[in-house]
Amino acid sequence: MPDPSDTPPFTYAETGATNGEFPPGYHHFRVRRRIGTGRPMFESAGNEILTYRMQHGTGIFHSASTPTAEPGTLLTVRLGPRPVGIIAPCRVVYVLDEPNRRGFAYGTLPGHPEIGEELFAAEFDPADEAVYGVISAFSRPGAWYTRLAGPFGHLAQRYFAGRYIDAIRPRLPHHTR
Repeated sequence: MPDPSDTPPFTYAETGATNGEFPPGYHHFRVRRRIGTGRPMFESAGNEILTYRMQHGTGIFHSASTPTAEPGTLLTVRLGPRPVGIIAPCRVVYVLDEPNRRGFAYGTLPGHPEIGEELFAAEFDPADEAVYGVISAFSRPGAWYTRLAGPFGHLAQRYFAGRYIDAIRPRLPHHTR
C-alpha cells in the first residue's frame, strides 16, 4: 500500500459522505438494481466489487495499487477512447464490510475531470433475500470539458452506473444444442 504522505489530497473536503448525507453543491445520484437472490449471490457480488470487477467489466479499469480495495488504495480509470482518453486518478476512501452491505467508495484526486466521490456496493435484503447492486455518487465538474458537457455528463454517469451493476450481475449459462 502506498505511503499516505506521498499521495495527493482529495479534490473535495467531504470525504466519506457517500456513506451518509450527500453534501450540498454537487450533483447527486443513486442507482440501485436487483441482481439476484440469496446470501451466496451477495457474497459473490461483494467480492467482485472489492476486486474492481465493476470497473473491469465496463472497460475503464486502468490500475490499482492493491489487488482488493482497502482504504488508501490508489486506482486509476481510463475515461474516453484510446488514445485520447484520460487517466483519472482516485483513492479508496472507505470499505464497507457489513453483514448486508459490501463495497467501497473512492474519491477524486488532482487530475480527475470530476470532483467528488462514488460508492460501489452490493446490498442484501434479509426480508426477501434480494441482492442489489448500488452506485451512489456526488460530483461536480473538475475540468472545463466536464463543465461544458453539462447534463450530458450526468447522463453518462447514469449510463456507466448501469454498466457497473451489469458487470456483477450473474450471467446465464449458454446452452448448446
